[in-house]
Amino acid sequence: MKVGFIGLGTMGAGMASNLQKAGYAMVVHDLRKESAEPFIAAGATWAATVAELARASDVVFTSLPGPKEMEATAFGEQGLLASMRPGSTWFDLSTNSPTVVREVARRGLEKGITVLDAPVSGGPSGASSGKLALYVGGEREVFDRHQKLLDAMGDRVIYVGAIGAGSTAKIVHNLISLVSRMAIAEGISLGVKAGLDPLELWNAVRQGAIGRARTLDLVAEQYLQSSYDPPSFALRLALKDFNLALDLAKEFNVPMKQADAAYEDYIAALDRGWADRDSRSPMELQNERAGVTIKASKEDVQRTLARS
Repeated sequence: MKVGFIGLGTMGAGMASNLQKAGYAMVVHDLRKESAEPFIAAGATWAATVAELARASDVVFTSLPGPKEMEATAFGEQGLLASMRPGSTWFDLSTNSPTVVREVARRGLEKGITVLDAPVSGGPSGASSGKLALYVGGEREVFDRHQKLLDAMGDRVIYVGAIGAGSTAKIVHNLISLVSRMAIAEGISLGVKAGLDPLELWNAVRQGAIGRARTLDLVAEQYLQSSYDPPSFALRLALKDFNLALDLAKEFNVPMKQADAAYEDYIAALDRGWADRDSRSPMELQNERAGVTIKASKEDVQRTLARS
């Protein structure tokens, strides 16, 4: 199998290196040939153009900045879709738009080319070490056939659904990360303003319930199962704690933009008579606003946890 790799930047270089170390014959291309020199020195073939790489490869990986770059690489007389052989496969590792990925995949199928989205999470260090999650969307049979190849790049290769599902999962992952860090910043800044040493506070918070658990595991019992009775920690008790935090913020004149927004939902849940339900019950209000129902069985949740 000849593996083509386009995009040997900060992320792509680590992933391509792991593929090469796994023994795959590589064809490489980048806008900067100097980025490819280490791979060429280790035995990879240099392709001067996207089309040249496409014609020489059975499977192509792209690690690109985003949707515009993927479209530019896909389309045109010298693009991947015009140059890859029928029956070949393209995995896009970029953080991408699900809409763009689905359109590229649709046009690929017209030419007998299968496209899967496989965005990654783990940063440059994970790309180099192989401690990397890949969220893969596309035809399941194609995923299964290439899993060994994907395993060479990451230790958490996860099939999440049809084409576009990988990109959606990555976007959701990043959104949760981006919003959560702002909530952490509010909490730490409040503690420091109230007189605590930042490192001592950080270490103390790490020893509590949220610090000891993987954050997303904390929603398994209640939110994912839409089961808030009996409560693990009642909403009325959580509101007491919430009010203590907001009172402390007022005392030290610390703005709490993220907390204020969340507090509105906690009060709305209280107004619905949910005081004795679990403190995660306000999360149900977001499901209502989004028009979705989330209710997994305890058995399915446990099976999913066991996979990680």
